[in-house]
Amino acid sequence: MYRVWNFIANYSILLISGALIALIWANINPSSYHHFVEFPLWFNDHIGLDYSYWAKSFGTGYAEFGGAGSLKVLSLHYLVNDMLMAFFFAIAAKEVWEAVILKNGSLRGKKAATPLFATLGGMLGPVSVYLVLAAFMGSDTYDAVANGWAIPTATDIAFSYLVGRLVFGAGHPAVRFLLLLAIADDAAGLIILAVFYPQGDLAPIWLMLSVGAAVAVYLLFNVLPRRLDIGKQLRPASTWVRNTLSFWPYLLAAGLSWYGFMRAGLHPSLGLLPIVPAIPHADRAFGIFSEAEQYLTDLLNHCEHLLKHPVEVVLFFFGLLNAGVEFGAMGAATWLVLAGLLIGKPFGVLLFGWLGARVFRLGLPDGMRIIDLFVIGCIAAIGFTVALFIAVVAFEPGPVQDAAKMGALFSFAAAGISLVVGKLTKVERKDL
Repeated sequence: MYRVWNFIANYSILLISGALIALIWANINPSSYHHFVEFPLWFNDHIGLDYSYWAKSFGTGYAEFGGAGSLKVLSLHYLVNDMLMAFFFAIAAKEVWEAVILKNGSLRGKKAATPLFATLGGMLGPVSVYLVLAAFMGSDTYDAVANGWAIPTATDIAFSYLVGRLVFGAGHPAVRFLLLLAIADDAAGLIILAVFYPQGDLAPIWLMLSVGAAVAVYLLFNVLPRRLDIGKQLRPASTWVRNTLSFWPYLLAAGLSWYGFMRAGLHPSLGLLPIVPAIPHADRAFGIFSEAEQYLTDLLNHCEHLLKHPVEVVLFFFGLLNAGVEFGAMGAATWLVLAGLLIGKPFGVLLFGWLGARVFRLGLPDGMRIIDLFVIGCIAAIGFTVALFIAVVAFEPGPVQDAAKMGALFSFAAAGISLVVGKLTKVERKDL
């Protein structure tokens, strides 16, 4: 079992701190909180720019400010959610990419088959519960909340891992199973965001800019130097590119890719994903978020090391800017998100995990029982970070979005439920 404690603890502490501050602030002085969230970082004021063009280009990031409607502003909320969170999703994508393509990758081969089956159940179960219950609430409620069907599919990697260690112990194979499920779940969540939640009128032609930037930087600064170094033991071309140019060509390509996603109508926070596979990477995987990776010197891991602390700060502001919901905002979406997570997730993971392990004979890791799948599903019901992000994307600002956010925040109840279920199912802790 690879130790990922430092990574998880750092990211979790700042994120939850921002969320707690937001909850307290929004319930003590909501007007000042919302003024802070929409604080203008940049605006154009009668300088000859076409306001409608900028508003269309940057979508929800630009809003009228000051009451007169004469200004167009770039808000702090847009900067964090649509721009800076792209680096967080890039780090997550890096882990998924390495787990899939590298030797010993966690998501390669038969060892990942049952966790992937369980992941599918952990997504279909919550969606089914969410939509079926919404339909029972009536057509008006269904129409209002249906677009949030993807919110309960999310699993928060950091907090699920922490609770998994508490329930199973750090050395239990179920913890690694849970980590695989969580990372696969979030990978699927990125696909759902891109496909089902466009941020405006779709203009797929702009994706050519993202793809072109990724292909160009891959060929010019990854493939070409290696080709030039064939037969040369010191690898002069690759060394020069690494030491002299470093990550700058990839950062430029990332900016172009982000702009391509934004103009294409896809959520721009996903804009760096095409660039991740283009960056030179290690030749083998050491485990998802493994501490051993801090000693690797390939450019992809170097980029992750550089982004680590900035992304921690970004996650603090993400919690601060998105978790500020008044407690009176609870509504139908709150209970639907919770039902999807707390009911649909455990039973979905159990059913599909059993199908993979027993019906398709893919098996479970040594030391795991079928009933452990249900406990894993309870832990995976902690949606928080990605669930909160999807709630912001799925609904326009207002009562329904606030109610859905509350459901994402209340999913922390799954931690307590998991501890109880672990005791009832007689989980045997295995510590390192």
